[in-house]
Amino acid sequence: MARKKIVAGNWKMNMTPSQAVKLVETLKPLVASDDVDVVYCVPAIDIVPVVEACKGTNVEVGAENMYFEEKGAYTGEISAEMLVDAGVKYVIIGHSERRDYFKEDDALLNKKVKKAIEAGLTPILCCGESLEQREMGVTLDWINLQIKSDLDGVAASDVANMIIAYEPIWAIGTGKTATSDQAEEVCGAIRRTIAAMYDEATAEAVRIQYGGSVNAGNAAELFGKPDIDGGLVGGASLKEDFGKIVNYK
Repeated sequence: MARKKIVAGNWKMNMTPSQAVKLVETLKPLVASDDVDVVYCVPAIDIVPVVEACKGTNVEVGAENMYFEEKGAYTGEISAEMLVDAGVKYVIIGHSERRDYFKEDDALLNKKVKKAIEAGLTPILCCGESLEQREMGVTLDWINLQIKSDLDGVAASDVANMIIAYEPIWAIGTGKTATSDQAEEVCGAIRRTIAAMYDEATAEAVRIQYGGSVNAGNAAELFGKPDIDGGLVGGASLKEDFGKIVNYK
């Protein structure tokens, strides 16, 4: 069976609660689709109003981050259980901005992946290389290490149901996009890594997104590649064009 495409918007640190609800209302008719899973990954303060605004639609809500502890003295953090209770279905883990700005390493991200799965959330696990790493020719080695480290000890059945997002750091918010062939090469390599870690069935089941300046003009070509199962969309998810990306055909 063909993997169902999934298009997730990563709103990053944008949209007040009132702005978020207005955006949801604007996008409702534009993102309607039975063929593609649609997710809005929103700032923590927007989760409750966005979940409410998305009721009765085809859109699920995701979080942009979470902590691996269930509760306690972790000021400013949000637990997986809190997200589930608020109606969240997905959570982004390991975005390059979290890895870079907030120094999240693979050991921490592995704990987050495991806790998200334990709580019933679907992780959107991000991986990607810097421009320097691509120019050095170590892209596939680097991403292979990220995947192996972040999924260490995670069961095949759980990996089959999660999302992996390949986001070349040099293409995030820069307007630069990996060519469809470059994106397919890495997404295919990720699938081969999963097959080597687990088995072919798991590799064929896991959905792999491309992210990095995805827009209405390039979505169809990117999503048409055999190993690219949709996109993790940044800036374009805050515009009406997001509907064109969801309905890319």
